[in-house]
Amino acid sequence: MQPAGEQLGATPLTAARGGLAAFLISGLLLSLLGAILPAWRYHIEPDFLLIGSYFLCQNAGLLLGAQVARGVLRRRGLVAGLVLGCGLAALGLVFLGVFSPPFHFAWRLAGLILTGFGAGIVHTGAMHAIVPAYEHEPAATLSLAGVLFNLGALAAVLFVAGAFFAYTIQWILVFMGLVPAVAALLYSRARRPAAVEVAEPSWRDALRDFRSPAAVLFALLLFFQFGNEGAIAGWLSLYLIQRLGLSPVTSLQLLGLFWLTLLLGRVLGLWLMRHVSAGRLLAGSVLAPMFGCLILASTDNMFGAITAVILLAGGFAFILPLVMIQIAGRFPYFHPGFFSGIFSVAMTGGLLAPATVGYLAHFLGVGVVAGLPLLGSVAVFLLYWLLVLESKLSHRPQALV
Repeated sequence: MQPAGEQLGATPLTAARGGLAAFLISGLLLSLLGAILPAWRYHIEPDFLLIGSYFLCQNAGLLLGAQVARGVLRRRGLVAGLVLGCGLAALGLVFLGVFSPPFHFAWRLAGLILTGFGAGIVHTGAMHAIVPAYEHEPAATLSLAGVLFNLGALAAVLFVAGAFFAYTIQWILVFMGLVPAVAALLYSRARRPAAVEVAEPSWRDALRDFRSPAAVLFALLLFFQFGNEGAIAGWLSLYLIQRLGLSPVTSLQLLGLFWLTLLLGRVLGLWLMRHVSAGRLLAGSVLAPMFGCLILASTDNMFGAITAVILLAGGFAFILPLVMIQIAGRFPYFHPGFFSGIFSVAMTGGLLAPATVGYLAHFLGVGVVAGLPLLGSVAVFLLYWLLVLESKLSHRPQALV
């Protein structure tokens, strides 16, 4: 197999830099709906079933794009994959801008599938490109990837908030489409190597993972954790408008605070993971979002909303890097360049949770935005202690305590 470093340039460092930069684009694309739903005026005429379908279509496109990306990377290489993904994402954003309300919602469903498809290719290419850096320093690489992803999401939210009254949503989405379009142009100028083989585990290897109780617990923990983050990021702005009566711009600013706290938490995590035991840090990381959900569900003022957002994002920031380190230690062949059986199950949680919130909100009200992540946080907490117990019973030297 051709070294990953030769796929975006002359050295592994060049490839890793190109892959990390792609996480900015991925963050912008995957945070899109949480930022533009108020601009589509769904805070005035909420249609929870339709909003849930928006998330479902974007996530269907994301999964399809991730599958197609493997073939593109194998036959054409990382450069071609990233150019294709960024180009499709740019086209999808412009499509969404052109067919924003009052056009029929079917056009937006198609645009979200296209945008998700491009995001899936970009994200998969980015994960392959950072393999050299991940093999050298897993924790730092994952944390830096998370920081850049959050930075892209934060930029998207702040741009929509800043332009909310200055431009129409049509122009906002067209302007946002320039970002992946410019990225596609820059990637296209990189040196194009020959097609590469994309290593993936066999189905037998993936199924073998789930013979271990630890693997099942890890997969379930990640499933609920990804779901918690996706539900809050996708619905926070609408929830704050509906429950607290905040203006769209203020709600988007608090969504920006969520992404900023996630970003700062992952930067701080690089230091904390060297000075605080993994068990204590993970325990605090699952307890803080539980309290954040309780506050979010009961508050009626700005101070409570800010406190809830900081607790939620602060707790979420550390869980993923900590658990991914444990996966790397327990399953040596895992690396971010492919989706193992464990990681595939985990990703499903983040993809389905925002859509599930929309469908439940149609019947139970918008309060499920706080209730569903609360249940998910309880599940993460219980699964964490089950992992501790499993590690003690199996006498693993890399236990979570």
